[in-house]
Amino acid sequence: MDSPLKADAGPQVTPGEERRRSQRVLIRTDVTLHYVSQGKHISVSAHTLSVNDHGAMIVASRDLPAGTRLDLENMRTGQRQPCRIVRPPRETPEGIQIPVEFEAPVPGFWHISFPPTA
Repeated sequence: MDSPLKADAGPQVTPGEERRRSQRVLIRTDVTLHYVSQGKHISVSAHTLSVNDHGAMIVASRDLPAGTRLDLENMRTGQRQPCRIVRPPRETPEGIQIPVEFEAPVPGFWHISFPPTA
């Protein structure tokens, strides 16, 4: 017995996209993560996988727990923004993927042109 054809449900949305607040761009930009651990100031070199006005997905060599507050420095401009790690980092072959969110949206922090929204 054949099953009835289902109507096209439209484009598939990956988890997280339905709640994305600003346009995301895949770009590799060098950044430095600055934070304090056990009273010591620590700086970790990293780079972005994707960026938006609300934060970025970072790849670093060090794992940091969700909720960690840090300053993210854009190495191209020297600008810093306070942010926090919003979900547990994930280990990948390239390094540890760390999702960070700025304390408040920062349009222009990345100094790139975002594509227009559809």
